[in-house]
Amino acid sequence: MNRLTRIGMLLPALLLTACATSNSARAPDADLHKLKTFYVARLPADERGIEKLIASRLNVMGYQCTSGDLQTPASPVDAVVTYQDHWMWDITMYMIKLDIQVHDGATGAILANGEVSRPSLQRKSPEGMVEETLGVVFK
Repeated sequence: MNRLTRIGMLLPALLLTACATSNSARAPDADLHKLKTFYVARLPADERGIEKLIASRLNVMGYQCTSGDLQTPASPVDAVVTYQDHWMWDITMYMIKLDIQVHDGATGAILANGEVSRPSLQRKSPEGMVEETLGVVFK
């Protein structure tokens, strides 16, 4: 096999390994658009303020949202939002993956979840990752 043929065979594999991915799931009876008030619970290990970015984006989307250190809100809300942010080092730290879950405010049951993963060459700012992941959750 000549060199050009080998490079041509490897190119699709290289392109597939550098793709952004997103996944979402929703409870069969969940209607997220009926929810009005949200509380984003800060991940205890989070020192980057991702909970504030999520709350801010939900407010921009037209919902009433607060955030805090407590895992349950001080006052009743329609939904509690939890998240896991995953970071990687490649010259600088960047968020490689963000998972967001929306829980029923009364029962704690998961209503919907979404995740977005982006490799280093397709990285986004934390704000961009939050916007994209919430877009996946609320689509």
